[in-house]
Amino acid sequence: MHYVAVIEKDAGSAYGVRFPDVPGCFSAADTFDEIVPNAIEALSLFFEDREIIPARSIEAVREEVAEDLAAGAVLMLIPHIADLRRVVRVNLSIDKGLLDTMDEAARARGMTRSAFVAKAAAREICVPG
Repeated sequence: MHYVAVIEKDAGSAYGVRFPDVPGCFSAADTFDEIVPNAIEALSLFFEDREIIPARSIEAVREEVAEDLAAGAVLMLIPHIADLRRVVRVNLSIDKGLLDTMDEAARARGMTRSAFVAKAAAREICVPG
């Protein structure tokens, strides 16, 4: 599930991140590149001990925050990733040539196949850690 984040930045301040569908869940980032990982972590921590709140469409949120957008805010979809720290065993099907190359790259970095796949996936979806 993805939540719509409202990103705002005043001159001389960090980026502020809030989620209209998740009252009380906020994040901040010093750089633009830190927005997504910090926001993912904020959602994950917020929902650790709370029931998941349904997310609205970006169009619905856009209507609600129209004044903020007119003042320069932007919207961004942020995935909610539950259990960021819990490791589970899975089976994957992957092209043999890609697997061999991936294993080679993992060994060169002193990593296991699992750690390599997890790091690559995290980088693709901007997950912290």
